[in-house]
Amino acid sequence: MILQTLFRAVAFGIPIGVTFLDTIGYVARVEGISMQPCLNPESNNTDYVFLSRWAVRDYKVERGDVISLVSPKDPNQKIIKRVVALQGDVVSTIGYKNQYVKIPEGHCWVEGDHTGHTLDSNTFGPISLGLVNARAVCIVWPPSRWQSLDAKLPDKRRPISATM
Repeated sequence: MILQTLFRAVAFGIPIGVTFLDTIGYVARVEGISMQPCLNPESNNTDYVFLSRWAVRDYKVERGDVISLVSPKDPNQKIIKRVVALQGDVVSTIGYKNQYVKIPEGHCWVEGDHTGHTLDSNTFGPISLGLVNARAVCIVWPPSRWQSLDAKLPDKRRPISATM
């Protein structure tokens, strides 16, 4: 009887858990300094964030969103960056092959907050929205850093012209 109950719990629990992780979201560890000071402001501490898959289910992101995406350089790696520009926007680049880039349809421009210490669109160009897999909603660990992550852009990294 106990084995049958345990089997039922596992048989129902695993699909529900997988569905939750695939549809709603999950907690992830943020590594590195590319998003300082927003994430991992002190190199000896690591932030954990809740990544909402639900928030990007329609591939709708906003300027200033902190998103998780598949790295265009290494498809086995996920990276966290801030959306700086959306399709139709023109952005001034930092070290990219062109000084100004108009973001093509279905793409966005992402950058790490720690300029000069990040691999981002200034390295690989505009990224396809198809690579976006979640939006970082809040810091969940450590408790001293509990906070929501609002969509905000630093003044120095705003698009030159933005579509509405």
